Amino acid sequence: MFQYSKITNDVFYVGGSDTRIALFENVYPVPKGISYNSYLIKGEKNILLDTVDKSVFDAFLSNVVELLSGENLDYIIVNHVEPDHCATLEKVIKLYPTAKILCSAKALGMLKQFFNDDIEQYIQTVAEGETLSTGTHTFSFYMAPMVHWPEVMVTYETSNKILFSADGFGTFGALNGNIFADEVDFENKWLDEARRYYTNIVGKYGPQVQALLKKAATLDVKYICPLHGPIWRENLGWFIDKYDKWSRYESEEDSVMIAYSSVYGGTENAAKILAGDLANLGFKNIALYDVSVTHYSYIIADAFKYSHLVFAVNTYNNGIFPSMDMLLRAIKEHAIQNKTIGIIENGSWAPTAGKQTIEILSSLKNITMIEPMVTIKSTVKEADRENLLNLAKSLKG
Repeated sequence: MFQYSKITNDVFYVGGSDTRIALFENVYPVPKGISYNSYLIKGEKNILLDTVDKSVFDAFLSNVVELLSGENLDYIIVNHVEPDHCATLEKVIKLYPTAKILCSAKALGMLKQFFNDDIEQYIQTVAEGETLSTGTHTFSFYMAPMVHWPEVMVTYETSNKILFSADGFGTFGALNGNIFADEVDFENKWLDEARRYYTNIVGKYGPQVQALLKKAATLDVKYICPLHGPIWRENLGWFIDKYDKWSRYESEEDSVMIAYSSVYGGTENAAKILAGDLANLGFKNIALYDVSVTHYSYIIADAFKYSHLVFAVNTYNNGIFPSMDMLLRAIKEHAIQNKTIGIIENGSWAPTAGKQTIEILSSLKNITMIEPMVTIKSTVKEADRENLLNLAKSLKG
């Protein structure tokens, strides 16, 4: 049963949403599901922009077949090879074997890794700035390597002024009928998931995102059509500004995020005492996370958002507690910058987690590490209470 939506008179949304999925990429919790967006442009030539994940293939195919109504599919533009957008490409090309696949040169090699070598006969590579005219529609192609795979490109369609942005400007969350960002309460109900998507999927590649934003700034863009999440047709500058800030590693909230790991409650208590001290000093919207309860992707998102970070780490097997260790290494891998960081360490006989935490975070750029770290042994004592207050004051500056 078809369920496509019209974007303009000749551009249609033909993707679908998976509301049963638990983990996106088998890593990130998606309690509100995920959409896999695909777009069909009709005209003198019919052009499909990206395919979809296997989970929504039936709905996607119904949309395409219904819209084509027996007409041929002339081109399939592949902006991104990742299987959540390309897993069904081979099925589509078998149904429409005269269609030509357009992709970057890097994508050609990667497509041959995912599919049989005979897929090459359908492929025509395009280069930076190259154009394709199909009558009323003209497409320009711009390379966007590492946003967030090396083969990525984006496509600009001139007559409708649409930027098909691949994984750029994507968002976790299923589309529930409304396909446009202006049809939902995006700032209050979608922005956190947009930030979590960006920071975890693309966040490591800020310089590459900046390069793409510079290219997009030269285009007259009226619509942004990403591969995940709502389509933008109003207030584009607001969301582009978010991407600009995120990719520059600029904090959005002048406050403190505290992430703690705790076995018997001692480190948790220290983190909560610090949070209370910070509140008394005037900090608002303090974020407090138990890393054993909250998936690290949510904490990564707030690590980008907040100006000050505190890690309350407990020593475990002479190392860092496992879930905290995972978070710290994810912080490092995502190249977070421009932060003030405080550390609380705990250990019942040989606290070592603080020193190891500093070693993991030492490669981050433009970091101010508050010294000395606060060290407690098992539980917070009166002297520790004073040290926690001093840490709060140092965070206040």
